[in-house]
This record gives sequence, C-alpha cells and structure tokens, in this order.
Amino acid sequence: MSESQAPRTRLAIAIALAITYLVWGSSYFATKIMVTDEPPLVVAGLRFTAAGILLLAFAWWHSGPPVLTRIELRHVLAMAFFSVLFSNACHVIAMQFVQSNTAAFLNATPALWIAWFGTFGPRRKRLSGTAQIGLLVGLAGVLLVLSPKGGFHLAGFGWQLVILLGCLSWSLGTIYYRNSGAANPPLMFSALQMLAGGVGLLVAALIAGEPFAFQWTPRGLAAFLWLMLMSSCLAYSAYAWLTVHTSPVVVGSYGYVCPAVAALIGWLAIGETLTWVQIIGMAVILLGVAMVTGYLRPLPRPSAA
Repeated sequence: MSESQAPRTRLAIAIALAITYLVWGSSYFATKIMVTDEPPLVVAGLRFTAAGILLLAFAWWHSGPPVLTRIELRHVLAMAFFSVLFSNACHVIAMQFVQSNTAAFLNATPALWIAWFGTFGPRRKRLSGTAQIGLLVGLAGVLLVLSPKGGFHLAGFGWQLVILLGCLSWSLGTIYYRNSGAANPPLMFSALQMLAGGVGLLVAALIAGEPFAFQWTPRGLAAFLWLMLMSSCLAYSAYAWLTVHTSPVVVGSYGYVCPAVAALIGWLAIGETLTWVQIIGMAVILLGVAMVTGYLRPLPRPSAA
C-alpha cells in the first residue's frame, strides 16, 4: 500500500467497520420487533429470500453467473441449512421470549465454538494453551449470562439455550465453508445460501403451521426492511469487503462491539435490563474470546489486498 493510498484505505476500513458495528448491533433490536409483530419463521424466510435475490443480482452483475455444479450445490445447501435455516429458525423463535441484548451477548460465543471446531478436519489448527484456557473462561461466562434471577431453572433459560443452539449451527457452517473449497466467490456463495435458506425457512413455516398473514405494523415493516436491506445486504457486503482488505483480528472485532451496541439500543429503545451477573458474564465471555482469538496482542496495521 503506497503512502497516498494508506489514508484512503484506512478511511474505507473505518467506514466498513462502522457499518458492520452499527447495523449488525441494531439487528437484534430489529429482530425482536419483527418477531413480536409478525409470524417469525415466515418473515425470516421472506427476509432472506428477498436479500438473496438482491445479492444474487448484484454478484451476478459484478462477477458473472454462479457456478452450479453438483458439488457446489451440495455446499450451498449445507451452508443454507447450518447458517440460515436452522440458525435463524432458532434465533427468531427464541427471541419472542428472550431480550435482544441477551441474545446479542450469547451471539459472541461463535468465536469460541469456531476455534474449538477448527481443531478438527483437514485444515485443523491446534489451539495454544492460552486459547484452551480461553475456551473454559468463555464457557464460564456463558453460564453467568444464562443465569436467571432466582437460580438455574429450565423454564428460566430454556429459550436462551435455543439461541446457543443456533450459534452452534452457525459455527458448524463456518467450519464447513472453511473446508469446502467452494467454487463461487464469497458474495455469490452468500447470495445463493441466503436464497436457499430463505426458501427453507418458508417451508419450515408451512410445516409448523404458521399463518402467512401479516399485520405489517409500521414498526414491524420498518424492522423487516432494515434487516433485509441493511443487515443482510449492506452490512454483509461491508463485512465481505473487510475480510479481503484487513486482518481477521480486525474483522472479528464485530463480535465485541455489536453486543455493546445491542445492549445500549435495547436499553434506550425498549427498556431492556440486565442483571449484574449477566453483565459480568458478558465481560467473562469477551475475555475468553480475547484469549482464544489473540485479541490480547496488539492489532496489526491494516493492509490493502
């Protein structure tokens, strides 16, 4: 990167990070509003189907038609199941009963699961001693976040466990994609998996007997459009750009910032609260993630692709 390009590249990285932090951080609040006012599986399916079509059109214009071999279709369907259908089904159903800030805190855990799953498979990578301790620290933080008032009772944190199950599915999808050797560029592949996963969510809604009837309250419609256009299209495009133009440490910082943004928005907009035990638990989770991912080391300088 030349001296003249450096300031421009740093500004672009800062803008992309701001988009990712603010949009994805606010997506938990928007999801809470959407699933409160509308049938959760149906609107989630519509969101991802529409976002998949929009991203597919853009990716096709940008890099040409998709590769649709039998192996590639298998990869797309697997990722659609793990990262869209099952993961989001768990989230939208559970978030009818869980605060948006708690859901955001629990969604910091994929950094822990991904690191552990990454020790298996053809591209496995051994964890350092610090990272192994970080996994245990992160698990302790999860238990604190799950802690309801009055102690541990299944009725108190069962839906939070469902969110963790969705995080586990997302993490499995990430490792699958890492080892798959997909033929399509990342943005095209993401568009295909969103489209396939969105259709899968609509089928799941049909099987579950959800009504395909919408109230489309003003806030519900606004939340749907925000999630479809801003979260699925704009923020994901910014995230994909960051994966090419900066380091994994910088890219992964969204897992730290987004929960804080979600907690602030949930408190200001709908009066959500957290116990001190849950706040401490979030701090413990972030410490564990820092130990696993190496965030305790100084950040490298950004570089251009």
